[in-house]
Amino acid sequence: MNINVHRHQRQKEVVDALRGVLPERSLLWHDEAVTPYECDGLSAYRQRPLVVALPESHEQVGAVLKACHALDVPVVARGAGTGLSGGALPDAMGVTLSLARLNKVVHIDPLARSAIVQCGVRNLAISEAAAPHGLYYAPDPSSQIACTIGGNVAENAGGVHCLKYGLTVHNVLRVRGFTIEGDPIELGSEALDVPGLDLLAAFIGSEGLLGVVTEVTVRLLPRPQVARCVLASFDDVAKAGDAVAAIIAAGLIPAGLEMMDRPMTLAVEDFVKAGYDLDAAAILLIESDGTPEEVEEEIFRLTEVLQRAGATRWDISLDESQRLRFWSGRKNAFPATGRISPDYLCMDASIPRKQLATMLQTIEHLQGVHGLRCVNVFHAGDGNMHPLILFDANDAGQLQRAEAFGNDILRTAVQLGGTITGEHGVGVEKLDAMCTQFSDDERAQMLAFKAAFDPKGLLNPGKAVPMLARCGELRGVRRSGALSQALSNLPRY
Repeated sequence: MNINVHRHQRQKEVVDALRGVLPERSLLWHDEAVTPYECDGLSAYRQRPLVVALPESHEQVGAVLKACHALDVPVVARGAGTGLSGGALPDAMGVTLSLARLNKVVHIDPLARSAIVQCGVRNLAISEAAAPHGLYYAPDPSSQIACTIGGNVAENAGGVHCLKYGLTVHNVLRVRGFTIEGDPIELGSEALDVPGLDLLAAFIGSEGLLGVVTEVTVRLLPRPQVARCVLASFDDVAKAGDAVAAIIAAGLIPAGLEMMDRPMTLAVEDFVKAGYDLDAAAILLIESDGTPEEVEEEIFRLTEVLQRAGATRWDISLDESQRLRFWSGRKNAFPATGRISPDYLCMDASIPRKQLATMLQTIEHLQGVHGLRCVNVFHAGDGNMHPLILFDANDAGQLQRAEAFGNDILRTAVQLGGTITGEHGVGVEKLDAMCTQFSDDERAQMLAFKAAFDPKGLLNPGKAVPMLARCGELRGVRRSGALSQALSNLPRY
């Protein structure tokens, strides 16, 4: 049977089934309607879904999953689409389950310092809703103005303040949702602990492979009385990297500790005029928060460490507007990069802090090897790095070179004792890197864990954990630069 005919017949079957559980306004299937859903923030890889479902309630999500399971239709859950690893890349013969309409803040409990929110609530909106109570939600990805808490749970998102306050996994108390069969599940509790296995921690960061989250209970924190930012300059990236390790070794855990190299600093300063030192080879942004006395003491100790580490200058924010201006450059690193390059590939790896300088030197060398530029920004305090490889997709071969460049960075991270992802997830982007980091036995255990939740392999198929026989095939696909086209041809689970 002609593949287009088969697709059309399958599409009609799925639409007819979903019409029984969703109103007409909540279903999209025409090409022009589903095109906006063909990729997430990793726009190099695109695939139109068979159908897009937009449920408006917790119950409708369960009904959609039940209908898809009965038809053996793959399901890819999607939040705001800000992910950077292709985790929300659609399945060509599957349903993209958009959860954007589940966007209500259900309840704020200022006494328990918690909030119950639907999965489509924006990260920043949680803090905005909690602000009248003097509370906020700590994890703050750079995309927090747009990214949703459901996506944050799927990827275990971080942010510039996660050094002190933790990742998503440290700030989520409970999730509600559904299995692929459409059965309701609830993991975690508002209590300090729950009996049995800690499945909540396993669920957070599972990239939509185990179930679909519809509601999240998060921990809220009191807003600190004072927050000030130190902007430190270095004439050598190695000195900046060593300074990061020295700060932690001194027993200091700042609220945020970020690093940018000079090419990145130049890009963001031209964009937002944050007041950065354009002569510095690298800069550190270090935030101290707490009571006025705590902040004063911590900044005094920080400046002592910076002086010993060879900082050429440091500026301390004098008021809140200056603090926000210092951070505006870091928060706008990605859009600033978009102004200097037609396209970029944002990598995500974690390395030991002491290896920051080695990694930057390696990236500088790899620029010559692959003939592409790279600008660097780091969650330096926890070793989570985000090199942005610049390329032009209209120039034949540049995407393949960018992929090869990124793969070399990930391989180096593993060699330095790190890991291939810190917060962006594996998605489709790092499937072959999973083969570099994990053995056949380790990946078999991961696949077995997924099978316990999803025996048919219908949830986000082909993502995050490659099949045991797939690694050689993936390396060939990556080298050919045809990853997105090949995804639908690869076996699932």
